[in-house]
Amino acid sequence: MQITDAQIHLWQGENSPPHHWRGPFTIERALQEMEEAGIARAVNCPAIWDANANDYAVKAAQQYPQRFATLGWFPLDEHANEALVDEWLDKPGMLGLRFVIATPELGAQVAARKLDWLWDAANRREMPMGVFIVPQFLPAFKGIAIRFPRMRLLIDHLSIIPFAKLPDAAVHLDSLLKLANHPNISVKATGIPSMATDGYPFASTRDVLRRTFDAFGSDRMFWGTDITRLHGSWGECVTMFVDDLPWLKGRDLERVMGAGISDWIGWR
Repeated sequence: MQITDAQIHLWQGENSPPHHWRGPFTIERALQEMEEAGIARAVNCPAIWDANANDYAVKAAQQYPQRFATLGWFPLDEHANEALVDEWLDKPGMLGLRFVIATPELGAQVAARKLDWLWDAANRREMPMGVFIVPQFLPAFKGIAIRFPRMRLLIDHLSIIPFAKLPDAAVHLDSLLKLANHPNISVKATGIPSMATDGYPFASTRDVLRRTFDAFGSDRMFWGTDITRLHGSWGECVTMFVDDLPWLKGRDLERVMGAGISDWIGWR
């Protein structure tokens, strides 16, 4: 089984937000820890807090094309336009884009359809679009999925915000699971240990994972870590799925642990 982490962040700068405590996270460090945990590949979402992270992602993909692929980003400001989409997709290792929709300003833009140019660009290119969405903005993405059916959405972290613990961390789960009705929406089960109320193997998270799996299935629920904000090891993140979820076996396990995300973003 080839294990692919659906989301990590690589960056070189010293600064990082409080919930990403392991920074900087370099190519060399990632490769070493991946080897120790038996992880073949990782999807790099360049750190939004490091202006040089996109260039560093290109370096990672050029040096290790079998180990790293990228979902890049650019600022969604007054200068953002469709030309940037093609500019970014031309970069080595860039398979799609990924944005954080967390501020009231961006939420208002989504609600007013001011970002429809971006979704339309992804739709016409049939490309993957990663998004971290705070829970209150989830309902808007039902309409987006309907209007842009060829854009392949990936929702980060089951839309669970940093530092949130169960049960509060999953009060929005019903809203998230309703989006499973749209076949162009998938979810990343990344950062899961961060919401646990217990230690490894994080049994408190199993109900959330099972409900998510039952809704999205093994072709649209992807394992990953967002490792730099977790206090456990990369190996524990692997074995909590591989060894401690008795209902996740065979083809379903292979899909969740890497084959599914590889197909979704076109990483052959």
